[in-house]
Order: sequence, then structure tokens, then C-alpha cells
Amino acid sequence: MTDNLAFDQETAAFMERFYQSGDIVERRDTVLRRLSAQPGDRILDVGSGPGFYVEALARQVGPSGSVVGVDPSEAMLETSGRRLADLANVELRQGAATALPVEADSFDRALSVQVLEYVEDVPKALGELYRVLRPGGRVVLWDIDWATVSWYSENPERMAAVLHAWDEHLADPSLPQTLPASLAMSGFEEITVDGHATVNTHISDDGYSKGLLRFVSGYAAGRRGCTQDMLDDWAQEQKELDAAGRFSFSVIQFCFSATKPTT
Repeated sequence: MTDNLAFDQETAAFMERFYQSGDIVERRDTVLRRLSAQPGDRILDVGSGPGFYVEALARQVGPSGSVVGVDPSEAMLETSGRRLADLANVELRQGAATALPVEADSFDRALSVQVLEYVEDVPKALGELYRVLRPGGRVVLWDIDWATVSWYSENPERMAAVLHAWDEHLADPSLPQTLPASLAMSGFEEITVDGHATVNTHISDDGYSKGLLRFVSGYAAGRRGCTQDMLDDWAQEQKELDAAGRFSFSVIQFCFSATKPTT
């Protein structure tokens, strides 16, 4: 990752609100269906963020199961810790995807949602997931191919500059294009992938694009020739397009699943 986002307390609080928007709830439901947690399962969430997946999974696995959330951000762990304080079958640990602070062969299922696109050494992170899963264990991953963004602007040159600046916060903006092969090289089997189009025709509290406007505006200044005034004009144009009924945003997000061989 060239220069990733700073997940301080303010960002953590925004992320908690963002993760309750309609597009993110729909994504979470899709991931949880694919993971198919069972009562008694032990589950690992890599990059657990504000803790919504951990919370849902803790209820699914019940008192005979457990969920461990790992996140590198102290602010995120504090935010999720407050959310999860009453759940006895949850544990939160600080750590990185490339050096998971958990034991080998100790999880039935693992998930990592929009994390690997930020990781410089994806093979190492996949190797860690492989290490901690029990034989036959399943992993579910979700990442975005940012090359698929279609975002209308009457100033396409400015839009291109803004999106290129945004790409700098990612280690691999198009990770989904290579992730299936990387999973196979890491030893996983039964690899599946499907794409999910996120489409917004309005800026709304339930839309992915509203959160993205905030993140991009806060990150891109000083990158690829983007000034703060330029970003303010860019964001204002999007609001005006929305008011005129001409707002349009879409991107393809990808869900992957794979299993660790039983032998």
C-alpha cells in the first residue's frame, strides 16, 4: 500500500455509521450467507473493523462457538469493543493480516472483507489464512476492482485525476483480477468467485457512494495534482448532479470463497 487511510477515532466513528448503510448491509448479508457459519464454529474475522461481522457471527455460532476479530487499528478495536462488550464468545486482538496473532489449524471458517486490496504482500496474507484454518475450513473474501468504477462527471479529466489519486491508498486497486490464481497457489481448493454490482443513482444515506465521497475528499488532496479546492468543486458537482437527477455511480465488488484441503 502506498499510503493508506488513517483509521483514527473520527474515521472509526464514521466507519461505524457507514457500515449501517443499505449497500453495506446488503454486502454483509451476502458474505454471511456464503460463509454459512454453524453453531459451535470457531470463526476468524481478519480486518474486523467496527465489529458488525463479529457481532452477527457470534450470534450465529452461539455459546458453543466463538469468534475472534483481528484488526491493526487500535481505534477500530476500541469502537468494536464497545459494540461487542456483552458477547462472551468474542475476542478481539490487534494484529496484521500478514502476521495473524492466532494459532494454526484453529478455525473452522475465516473471512476478510475489503482488506486484502490494502495489503502489500497478499500471498503472505493468504498463507496466514491457510495456516490458521483447520483442514476442510472455508475462507470468504470480498474485494473491489476499482478499475470498474463508473462515476459520471461533466468534468471527466478532473474525475479521472481524483480516482487516480484515490487509487494511491490501495496496494492493488484491481486485486480481484489475480486473487483466484493467488488462492490456488496458496493451496486452497474449491475456489469460487462472483461479482456484485453496486449502483447508485442518488446520493443517499443507504448508498455506498455517499461514504466514498467523504473518504475520497479527505484523502486525495495533494495527490495527482488534486488540490483541496479542486476536491471541493468535485464534491459540489456531485451534489448538484444529484439534485438535478443526474447522479450516477457504479462499481463491481467481488466475493470469493475457497477451502483448505482435508488432506
